[in-house]
Amino acid sequence: MLSFKEQIKKDIRSVFMNFEEFGEIHKLNGKKKLVIVDENELTEREKRMKNRAANGIDELHKKQVLFYIEAEKFGPIPEPGKVLNFDGKEYLITEATNEEGIYSISLEAARS
Repeated sequence: MLSFKEQIKKDIRSVFMNFEEFGEIHKLNGKKKLVIVDENELTEREKRMKNRAANGIDELHKKQVLFYIEAEKFGPIPEPGKVLNFDGKEYLITEATNEEGIYSISLEAARS
């Protein structure tokens, strides 16, 4: 019988982060990896940036990517401030967290 924490971990992988159902192949540092790109969170970030701009807060608009990947398929968790090549474009890692064996990685690059 699984403990509560073990069951949650299993559910995260099989239900909430089902890479087979929701994942897409992207190139990370030249290697094909199965990831889930979070478009909903990106939309929310865009709204916040537009609100800040509307309120007179001048920020450089950045292209952002937020994706999830299984930790064991990625390797050691990347450090914020490092560069990651995502689908042939260079991005700065702004945040990387380990959520029960799944990395949440936020990237940012200046739009050209």
